[in-house]
Amino acid sequence: MTSTVKYSGELRTVATHIKSGNSIITDAPTDNHGKGEAFSPTDLLATALGACMLTVMGIYAERSQINIKGTMVEIEKIMGTEPRRVTEIKVKMIFPADLTLDEKQRKSLENTALTCPVAKSLHPDLKQDIEFVYL
Repeated sequence: MTSTVKYSGELRTVATHIKSGNSIITDAPTDNHGKGEAFSPTDLLATALGACMLTVMGIYAERSQINIKGTMVEIEKIMGTEPRRVTEIKVKMIFPADLTLDEKQRKSLENTALTCPVAKSLHPDLKQDIEFVYL
């Protein structure tokens, strides 16, 4: 088992990771009857894409002796209607100014990010708009 999710009432859930015991609270978004006081489930979906990209890039970077610490991802989730679903996730990957990479390293990191398990698990109709920014 990976996790449990418990409904707390008022459109809130508490998801608990079994192995670590860490928890995440979710709320329905304000545009769907909620308070928006925490990540919504669809926020987590979009955020998981960025987190997965950074994680697999970190694995590649460690193997290649590249320090990508401080790399950041900005996520924007676009919702559609009929049916209500995530239609697009915009990912802006921002590398720190002090990170020096040659073209081969950049391409390898980018390819690693684009082929992360979450990216490959999302439906092809969900647009993934990925931007890599080197400061």
